[in-house]
Formats: sequence, C-alpha cells, structure tokens
Amino acid sequence: MQPTANPTGLGQIHISVTDLDASVRFYRDLIGLPLLFEVPGQHMAFLQCGATRLYLGRPESDEFRSRPVLYLTVDDIQASYAEMCRRGVEFIDEPHRVHATADGELWMAFTRDPDGNHVAIMADVAG
Repeated sequence: MQPTANPTGLGQIHISVTDLDASVRFYRDLIGLPLLFEVPGQHMAFLQCGATRLYLGRPESDEFRSRPVLYLTVDDIQASYAEMCRRGVEFIDEPHRVHATADGELWMAFTRDPDGNHVAIMADVAG
C-alpha cells in the first residue's frame, strides 16, 4: 500500500508558556497528562495527550507565540470534572450541554491554564 501524502493525525501542539514549572504542574498534576520529558537547559516540556504530544515552551519571539484553545476528550465529563476540581482545577463553568442530535449530546466545561489559555474537557454523551 502506498503511503498517503495527506495528514493522518495531529502529532504535536505547541502552547506558549511564561512559567514552565507552573504549566507542567497544571497539565500534569491538575489535568492529569503524563509528562514525557523536559529538555535540559531549554524552556521545553512534552506531555502525552492520547496520540498527540503537548509541547509547552517559551517562544523565541512573539511571532511564534501561540494562543490555542484545547479541547480534551474525557470518557465521563461529570467524573472528570469532579476529579479535576478535587486536584485544584478552577473551572470557569460546570459541565453543560453545548449541542444535541438524535444520537447524543456534546458536553463541555472550561478552565484556563496558568497563561490564561482556555482548556476544555469535552465528552460525547449517548442519547
């Protein structure tokens, strides 16, 4: 089979941070993503989120500053919300339905990371 020239997934996302340690604590300890590694002598850390790496780093210039909105999938939004609150995540809102179809509903709850980037947990709930 011939390899495709089209993208087959999302390998890595960069998030600009000002305080790497605070951001690693947020994504690893509060959100629960496994830390893969930090780069010695650099302001870079990599965490695993499903099949995608999350790259936390201080950009070399404003030209490379990112302002992402992350939507992290969870199996059970109510249980994930409760656990993350227990760990110290301060959510902006409670889990709520944002869309409904005949097959189910999409639920989300939002928080912010130490740099103010929006981070949501989201779940598809069967109808």
